[in-house]
Amino acid sequence: MSKNISGLTLRGGVWHIEKRINGRRLRESTGTGNRVEAEQYLIRRLEEIRQASVYGVRPNRIWREAALKYVRDHAHKRSIKRDVQDLKALDSYIGKMPLNHVHSGSLQEFVEARKKEGVKSSTVNRSLAVARRILRLCAELWRDEYGMTWLETAPMIPDVEWQDARAPAPITWAEQGRLLQELPDHVREMAEFAVHTGCRESEICALQWGWEVTLPNKGFGFILPASITKNGCDRLVVLNTTARAVVNRQRGRHEESVFTFSGRPVASIFNNAWRKGRKKAGLVHVRGHDLRHTFGRRLRAVGVNEETRAELLGHNRGSVTTHYSSAEVAELANAVELIAEKRGPDSDGVAVVKFRSAHNMPTVEKKAYRVSCKPLKSGSKGRSRTADPSIMSAVL
Repeated sequence: MSKNISGLTLRGGVWHIEKRINGRRLRESTGTGNRVEAEQYLIRRLEEIRQASVYGVRPNRIWREAALKYVRDHAHKRSIKRDVQDLKALDSYIGKMPLNHVHSGSLQEFVEARKKEGVKSSTVNRSLAVARRILRLCAELWRDEYGMTWLETAPMIPDVEWQDARAPAPITWAEQGRLLQELPDHVREMAEFAVHTGCRESEICALQWGWEVTLPNKGFGFILPASITKNGCDRLVVLNTTARAVVNRQRGRHEESVFTFSGRPVASIFNNAWRKGRKKAGLVHVRGHDLRHTFGRRLRAVGVNEETRAELLGHNRGSVTTHYSSAEVAELANAVELIAEKRGPDSDGVAVVKFRSAHNMPTVEKKAYRVSCKPLKSGSKGRSRTADPSIMSAVL
């Protein structure tokens, strides 16, 4: 009768390794409840350790180990939840694959499957970008206890391309009226705010009264903290007459959040209610982001210059810190006021026809308004971007 190998402990129906080797502690799961399989796994791990310590042979790690390390190391990352979604999509195809077997060829099955599912190429490329980033970390930064990188070299993984891009669909004033009329009250208010400010959905849903500031034109606006903006910079949002009216209608409903439903902050604007409303309005082709396109195009139509449009849309211009003087804030306020109501010739029809045919702060005026771009810190105010521990385990 053969003797069982020491160093294995059964916990929760799964065998775990608890063993000291050459003064180092080895603790990990074998991933199986079968004793024989667990012993075979332990024997393989012991041989890998011997090969690495004696001969300098790089241990074989699977993709899932690297994915989990990436999530743990980047728990503070603003987009970590989105990265986890990409990792979950990749896991069923390469989760148990050795790192040195992950390359453009082995990822082809993932690419083809996503394409058949109707996933856009930009979404697939985002997943590939996360994979590319992890493989580079394995080859250039991450090292084991023997000083060796996890991977000898990072393979080249090119983006995929197929014709699935959809052109922006800015709406006319008439279409806007039809659309807003078909939306529930709370969705209508947020959609109207979006089309008059150019704010993104996440920025509107997170909007808080504590971020409100008085502006030199005797109006008011909001300073969005870096923790909720796409480019990681504080953003000054100036409001025109229509947007201010929307905000004023929300006062007194909630102590912290500007936009709520049934006494709670709204998590999403472009939900089922939005989709039903746009269908009733005959605008099934209009996406939520098209409200932002509409804002930008209307500014251009009334002659607002490119630099001012970029400021109002919150585009990253590469500067570390921006100071707005009273005159500059007034310029931004005047620009958005031009589209508070329909002004000038209506050129909306041209853009829409083209689309459809293709588809048969501080309150003292003398002080500058300081909007900063700074690295995010874990635990900063605003919407938290720290990954929940359950998200990390969800990769498996």
